[in-house]
Amino acid sequence: DIPYIVHPLGVGLILALSGASEEIVIAGILHDTLEDSIAEKKITKEMLEAEFNEEIANLVVSVTEQNKELPWEVRKQEALEHIKEFSQGSLLVKSADILNNASELLEDYNEIVNEIFFRFNASREKILQHYRQSIIAILEQCKESPLASDLSKLNVELYRIQALERGNLSY
Repeated sequence: DIPYIVHPLGVGLILALSGASEEIVIAGILHDTLEDSIAEKKITKEMLEAEFNEEIANLVVSVTEQNKELPWEVRKQEALEHIKEFSQGSLLVKSADILNNASELLEDYNEIVNEIFFRFNASREKILQHYRQSIIAILEQCKESPLASDLSKLNVELYRIQALERGNLSY
């Protein structure tokens, strides 16, 4: 029940607090515009270039899922593979996106364990595993990231939840 705008602004705030450039912060705020805009008001790369600049448009394109019509697992696998090609700016935007989304997931998990995963198109295990795989891929590409420590801590928390879900850890 949180307004949509909270997530992109949260991503921008994470980037700003990490010392990212203005272009990266703006790209973080705009990171979901291409894939989440509706057909009647579709945002394009060209529109982002005209309104902002080519660097911002390219950053947004780089973190955008290319085909939302593919099954969830295929889209997420493609996104995971794409991380290997990211620029440092793209890695920062993706890091902030994961930090914001997965931190919200963990917060909600601690409050409403059984309801939190119903809003996804995949199982709990697959969602948690995808976040963890993405974090590991980002850290392999960018060990010096200002967000590396936060990502590592998040990875540990996601692992803890996975272990709880599997019954391998008492709470």
